[in-house]
Amino acid sequence: MKTCVPYRRPAAFALAAVLSASLHAQPAELSPTIITATRTESRADEVLSDVVIITRDDIEKGTGRTVAELLARVAGVQLSSNGGLGKTSSIFIRGTESRHVLLLVDGVRMGSATAGQANFDNIPLESIERIEVLKGPASALYGSDAIGGVIQIFTRQGREGFSPYASATVGSAGRREVSTGLGGGAEEVSYSLGVQTLREEGFSSTSSSVGSSHNADRDGFSQDSVNAALDWRFAPGWKFDTRLLYADGVNNYDSGSGSYDTHADVQAQSYGMGLEGRLLPNWKSRFAYGGSDDKSTNYTGSAPTRFDTHQDQWSWLNEIGTPLGLLLVGMERVEQQVSGTTAYTVDQRTTDSVFAGLNGEAEDHAWQFNVRRDDNSQFGDATTGFAGYGYKLTSHLRAHASYGTSFKAPSFNQLYYPGFGNTTTQPEEGRNREVGLAYTPGTQAYQAVYFDNRIRGFITTQPAVANIPRARIKGWTLSYNGQFDALDLRATLDLLDARNEVTGKKLRRRADEQLVLGADHRVGAWKYGATVLAASERYDNDANTVELPGYATLDLHVDYALNPDWSVQARLNNLGDKEYQTANGYNQQGRAGYLTLRWAPR
Repeated sequence: MKTCVPYRRPAAFALAAVLSASLHAQPAELSPTIITATRTESRADEVLSDVVIITRDDIEKGTGRTVAELLARVAGVQLSSNGGLGKTSSIFIRGTESRHVLLLVDGVRMGSATAGQANFDNIPLESIERIEVLKGPASALYGSDAIGGVIQIFTRQGREGFSPYASATVGSAGRREVSTGLGGGAEEVSYSLGVQTLREEGFSSTSSSVGSSHNADRDGFSQDSVNAALDWRFAPGWKFDTRLLYADGVNNYDSGSGSYDTHADVQAQSYGMGLEGRLLPNWKSRFAYGGSDDKSTNYTGSAPTRFDTHQDQWSWLNEIGTPLGLLLVGMERVEQQVSGTTAYTVDQRTTDSVFAGLNGEAEDHAWQFNVRRDDNSQFGDATTGFAGYGYKLTSHLRAHASYGTSFKAPSFNQLYYPGFGNTTTQPEEGRNREVGLAYTPGTQAYQAVYFDNRIRGFITTQPAVANIPRARIKGWTLSYNGQFDALDLRATLDLLDARNEVTGKKLRRRADEQLVLGADHRVGAWKYGATVLAASERYDNDANTVELPGYATLDLHVDYALNPDWSVQARLNNLGDKEYQTANGYNQQGRAGYLTLRWAPR
């Protein structure tokens, strides 16, 4: 068996080397529009939060095989995974827990209220138009769950004209994937529809170190999914829209060396509709309803166990133009209900919310203020806020500072699961301070952000579910992106210190340092790219006695345009075939190759 040499400290000078590249830059481009940071349409270079945008092009040229793997290459984001495709993954934004990350799909909350976190492993990449990653507390905008940040996924949408597409992928571990769809529209109506199917035989998700749960068989994953969207602009300034994402999968995993085929049937769906328009020239209003389901039925040889979460969400959002900026006023109601084979003492809760915000700019100054009041049927009222200020020191250099509070209600498992839950568990409360500096000359972008997030009542599960008095998560995120004619460069360095302040022990499964370097180059019909991800050692348990060595992987991809409509892509992940673990006892994919054929008529 090959072993990975412990990787202790990513070389910071590699980042500096990229940042000091002296090449001819392209002309500046307009900043893209984002929604998540303010709940209104804003330019990315105007918001006062740390936001990363992942486009459809980024998804197609990236080497991430899942949403979680794609996110793990974003500045400020780390990944812990219990094996291969479809297995449980945890996303840590700025060192916070995976349960501290709110997942939205087209604006609708999605995730498990029993586990208390989102399942990123059952969302097909081929259904996604773009992803916005908001780092930092966002409870003042979205309520519970957003202590560490928000990840909003936007599914494919139609554009004017007619745009069919299709792709087919084959690769290592018996991977076979096919997707097809279409999108189009005219002035009044736009639409999209897509279907995907995926099969992978996988590899053994566990190693012998997990003890009796280990089984050397292959743990595969299969999935079928559909996405659809419709927009109807039925009157000047008014629009009705509806969205759907549904995924149905089978996930094989290990629970011992017996002959029984241990697996889980997993379903995830998100759907919603909205009506928006202008009540007055300076007043836009939107009424929306959304729902989501997260279902899992586990077969381990005995009677099946089932966990279902259903969420309903109603919202009324108003954007009003004022001399001081755009005023945001809204109301929201979220209903959560859990069911299944486990009898919970309480199986439903509701949260009624009101919120307001103001964001604007004048000359070199920019500001954002938000406040939200949530009334939780289990825990009562919680008020959160956010205040941010930005100042342009020069035309290309801007500084910002912000302060935000947040909270997270305990999950149903943490409260009521038999033999595990603790009914005295209280919500977690966060207080985050942040300062940052962004330098954007032309199509280059340098950014440095320092954050300090203090969480009271941090919930631990080792040795039992309980609130600990204080956890503190602080650190730096340094990032760079540059476009130079046919060459794109990117680099991120995360420096993290996440600790239980009572014991001084580090929080589990976070690396103190993570470095990502990437480059893409275009030559005629060819595109070449490489990504390096290096992470330092981390601890797997709260006592800091089980250490996981650091590691580094190299991913490569090459694309060739056969003609304007057809292209072929080859990817080689983990070129060095490194053996490493991000959760003790759970294997990660070794060297793997994939070949994709795409059709997208221009």
